[in-house]
Amino acid sequence: MHTIAIIDDDIPIGDMLTELLTQEGYAVLRAYSGTEALYLLSQNKPDLVLLDLMLPGLPGEEVLQHIENIPVIVLSAKVDVQDKVNLLLGGAADYMTKPFDTKELLARITVQLRKSEKKPEDSVMTVSDLALDSLSQTMTVQGQLVKLTRTEFAIMKLLMVNPKQVISKNTLLDRISLDTPDCTERSLKQHISNLRKKLQDISGVDYIETVWGIGFKLAEQKS
Repeated sequence: MHTIAIIDDDIPIGDMLTELLTQEGYAVLRAYSGTEALYLLSQNKPDLVLLDLMLPGLPGEEVLQHIENIPVIVLSAKVDVQDKVNLLLGGAADYMTKPFDTKELLARITVQLRKSEKKPEDSVMTVSDLALDSLSQTMTVQGQLVKLTRTEFAIMKLLMVNPKQVISKNTLLDRISLDTPDCTERSLKQHISNLRKKLQDISGVDYIETVWGIGFKLAEQKS
């Protein structure tokens, strides 16, 4: 199931989009301000973002600058051609002017999701000297293959998708639950310990930082 984040402070439009997307089989996340959007995206990686520009807290143009590797369709009442050009050059995948036709929006969402799925290079994720291949389900550390369990792989993937963010225990368990339903709050600590040891045995480096009382993050590596 694809997940779409709706970032719009207009509650009626947001409710309409939520109902529309849910009926089409999408999971939906919502944020009502620019600052709330940044927090939402720090804790989740949706497959696509619907972004309004006129947001409280932080305008949509600035939110867009913080979104990487996720297709963004801007939904705005601004009709100026230069606005559209600037946003598309600034990283937006598409632009629709409000009011919009819902059938056209659904079609454009489908197009963007297809594009993102067709990028084989996106299957390989690298952070520092860590490389993770989602297609082959393999990982290398400093060029050496490390054997991970299914749960360890899912944990490492989430940490690498959000390399600078602290991932709470509850968020981590929720995000990996589809891949590893057997992982529990009690067993998570042991999985992290096993994963940390495997990486250290190969590299001598501790790649995972425990943030006490909150969760875990990738440790910053000295260049």
